Amino acid sequence: MLPTCLLFLLSAAIIYLSCEFFVNGIEWCGRRLDLGATAVGSVLAAFGTALPESAVTFIAVVFGKTPAERDLGVGAAMGGPLVLATLAYAVVGATLLACRVSMGTRLDDRGISGRRMNADQAAFLGIFAAKVALGTVAFALKPALGVLFILAYAVYVWREVQRERAAGDTGDIEPLKVRPRSADPGWGWVLLQTVAALAVIAGASQVFVAQLQEIGTVLRWPPHLVALLLSPVATELPETMNAVIWVRQGKERLALANISGAMMIQATIPSALGILFTPWRFDRGLLASGLATALAIAWLWTLFRRRAVTPRGLLAAAAFYVAFGAFLLLDSAGRA
Repeated sequence: MLPTCLLFLLSAAIIYLSCEFFVNGIEWCGRRLDLGATAVGSVLAAFGTALPESAVTFIAVVFGKTPAERDLGVGAAMGGPLVLATLAYAVVGATLLACRVSMGTRLDDRGISGRRMNADQAAFLGIFAAKVALGTVAFALKPALGVLFILAYAVYVWREVQRERAAGDTGDIEPLKVRPRSADPGWGWVLLQTVAALAVIAGASQVFVAQLQEIGTVLRWPPHLVALLLSPVATELPETMNAVIWVRQGKERLALANISGAMMIQATIPSALGILFTPWRFDRGLLASGLATALAIAWLWTLFRRRAVTPRGLLAAAAFYVAFGAFLLLDSAGRA
């Protein structure tokens, strides 16, 4: 157990340090592409950190040889949005409190568009509700609908890039870490740092997931409990770390945009893979995760709509994850 705990802590530390290099590199990518800060967080950073877990889902649902292996992919497609909508936003709130930063009720004063974040939450909720609804029915043409989720993400990316093109400002950027004395590092150095950091994040995340699963085994938790409750925490750790780093740098807009963009990816791409390659039918645990996610998004949507986002309001989103975890534990105990 001791080696497992040490590897768990070491991999988490490596992920955090690698995210420092990744967010620095991705900001320089945004400046090179003339993108605004929100698009950098919602498109570039979110897409980069979502690649490893999307690959895991793809391998599980396409090459899985047993229903149990494919179910792990479906669980990941549902668990990711749950963690992002609850724990990731809560971590941002906790970090804001720790840094003694108050966003107050006037979001635009901190460069955060409440109207825009409200629209993003509403769009996510609509797409998420559609994918949960598909998990409750069976019909011959359901696999073909997976393509619509891919198209939905393509439209989201196009919209984000188009409305941020005019901004062309990522704000103050620290020097590129691998070229600290260069005021204008070349594309090669920017890509080298960003891709290398992403590769380390992917590798360390796999180690982190393995240790988390080992801890679940030691605790004698059933596999479906680990897949829904613990594994998504590990796979969404890079997005959460990115948000912490940006909040510490005073870039709340990038932090919130990164989580919002990651949620949109998790609501579309892994879901599309699951719908295309599996029966996509939900049991009680998956339906409960869908309900908890929807309630968390409804809470966030209300906050952004009223322009009443505060650190404590974001922190309260964790309650939906706690409630879901309590349900899974009670349900598992009832089946035992």
